[in-house]
Amino acid sequence: MSKALVWAAAVEVATGLALVIVPSIVVQLLLGHELDGVAIPVARVAGIALIALGVACWPGPPIVGMLTYGIVVTLYLAYLGILGGLGGVLLWPAVAFHAALSILLGRAWSR
Repeated sequence: MSKALVWAAAVEVATGLALVIVPSIVVQLLLGHELDGVAIPVARVAGIALIALGVACWPGPPIVGMLTYGIVVTLYLAYLGILGGLGGVLLWPAVAFHAALSILLGRAWSR
């Protein structure tokens, strides 16, 4: 594993964590605009994806990155639907899809 890939993975994980924790500040620093409304959960999903990308590029099996994304995005989307007051027509099918995909990835990883 090259040091550059490990460094890049660490930076992506750090950026992803920042987007999950303080999305408005990250976007303000990167793009010069504040987030509001539905842009905040979208930025958090992007942060989850960056975390998963970093995990997939870290030493170890890449399937762990997709499994990380599947589990965390399932939980976050379900949270948005239950406690966050958000929910379009595809929210719950997306939750079900990511949950099923996570189960399949978990089974594949455990073999």
